[in-house]
Amino acid sequence: MKKSTVKEIRERFDNEVERFSNLETGQVATMDAKMVLELITCTARAVKPQAKTILDIGCGAGNYTLKMLSKVPDLDCTLIDLSQNMLDKAQERVSQETSGKVESIQGDIRDVILPQNHFDIILAGAVLHHLREDADWELVFQKLFDSLTPGGCLLISDLLVQDHPEVNKLVWKMYANYLQQHGGAEYQQKVFDYIEKEDTPRSMFFQLDMMKKVGFSSVEILHKNACFGAFGGIK
Repeated sequence: MKKSTVKEIRERFDNEVERFSNLETGQVATMDAKMVLELITCTARAVKPQAKTILDIGCGAGNYTLKMLSKVPDLDCTLIDLSQNMLDKAQERVSQETSGKVESIQGDIRDVILPQNHFDIILAGAVLHHLREDADWELVFQKLFDSLTPGGCLLISDLLVQDHPEVNKLVWKMYANYLQQHGGAEYQQKVFDYIEKEDTPRSMFFQLDMMKKVGFSSVEILHKNACFGAFGGIK
């Protein structure tokens, strides 16, 4: 199947703003969404308690940054998303919660120019699975590494595949069961259809290895449940 273009993905997210604006539920289609939001932001605070700057890639309506501001207040926040509608909502919500600067950038992380040695914390929630080729992944991880301050962290929550085909089949079956319990068979099929059309997830180990390759001094696995995981790297 031909994968969605960046334009098609942007158009879909332009119409999903309200669904992505609920801090209490997080994303129902994402297993452990609320718990992972807490875990990732607690980890960022543990690694960089004196953080001053945060970059939120694929920020959606701003949930990750809002949660981070509840742990480390008044950060300067940079928000990146494909969807201007999402950015407008994130900018509005985040600006109310920080006395720091809030900058929003519409664009694809592959194309956006980032400052070097600038961000103490980078969060990437359910976004990197839109990358396609190995070269995209390496480019983005290198760019994010370069833009972190020494001791800064990149923390990722995302959809994953497994490297072994039979294990992969098993975890996706677990995810199908989860979706059916939450919304029935039709809902499960709808989610699987748009994953098939839009997403090219990679395994956690592929991403951890790529982080080491571009220079991260340590990598951490925080959580994994079926085809979802939370993990990251420290510069």
